[in-house]
Amino acid sequence: MDDQVGSGRVYAGAVREYEMITGTLRSASYSESVERRLVAAAADAQRAAGWTAYDNGAPHTAERHFTTAAELALRSGNSEVLANTCAFWAIKCYSTGEPEAATSLVETAHRYGTATGSARMTAMLHARACRAYARAHDARASDHAANAALRAYDKAVPLNEDLASLYWVNRGEIHQLLGSSALNLGRPDQALHHFGQAAMFSRSEAYDGEAYPRGAAIYEARNAEAYLALNDLDAAVLVARRAVGHMGGRDLRARERRAC
Repeated sequence: MDDQVGSGRVYAGAVREYEMITGTLRSASYSESVERRLVAAAADAQRAAGWTAYDNGAPHTAERHFTTAAELALRSGNSEVLANTCAFWAIKCYSTGEPEAATSLVETAHRYGTATGSARMTAMLHARACRAYARAHDARASDHAANAALRAYDKAVPLNEDLASLYWVNRGEIHQLLGSSALNLGRPDQALHHFGQAAMFSRSEAYDGEAYPRGAAIYEARNAEAYLALNDLDAAVLVARRAVGHMGGRDLRARERRAC
C-alpha cells in the first residue's frame, strides 16, 4: 500500500489502527484467545508504523514502534507476527549503519519463523540474513544464507496456501535480495545474475514491478549500479531510465538508501 499512496499516509493509518485496537483492549470484554489475537493485531499495526516511519525518513520513531511491536508480539505468542517484526526491524538496522543489530534480529526472527512451519517464511528470513551479513561485509555468512534461502524456497507451498503476511514473497523477490547483497559485497557479475533471474520466472514467481513500482525502481537502480561497476555504460543508462520511469521522474536517491 505504501507504494501506491505513500508511507506517510500508511503510517497515519497504522497509528490509528493501533489506537483503535488498544482502545478495545482497555474497554471491551473478551476471552483469552480473543485477547491474544487483538494483541497480535496491535503488534502488527506497530510493525507497520515502524516500517513506514523508517521509510518516511524517521528512523528513531521507527525504532520506538518496532520495540513496541516486538513486546506486543511476544505477549501475544504469535510467532508469525514476531518473525515479521524482527525481519522488518532488521532492514531499518542494516540500512542505518547497524548491521550487527540486524543480524541479531534476523537470528531471533528465525527462531520464531521456524515455528510457523512456512518454508517461504524461512526463505525470506535467510534472504534477509544474506542482506544483513553483506552489509556487515561477512561474505561467507552472506553466501551461506543465500544458498539456504534458495533451498528453503524450493520447499514452499503455493502462495495462496501460505501465510497471509508473506503475500509479497516469491522467487523473484528472493533473487532481488540476493542480488542486492552481491552488490554490497562488490560482486557486480553475481548481482546481475540474480537481478536477471528475478525477471525470468512465470508471472506468479517473477518480481512484480507493476504492483511495486517503487521497489522495482530501487532494484533497477541497483541493476544500473552493477553495470556501472562493470564499465557497461550503455546498459547502465538503459536500466537507469527504466528506474526513473517506475518513479515517474521523481528523485530515487533518498528512497534507495532506505530500501530493503
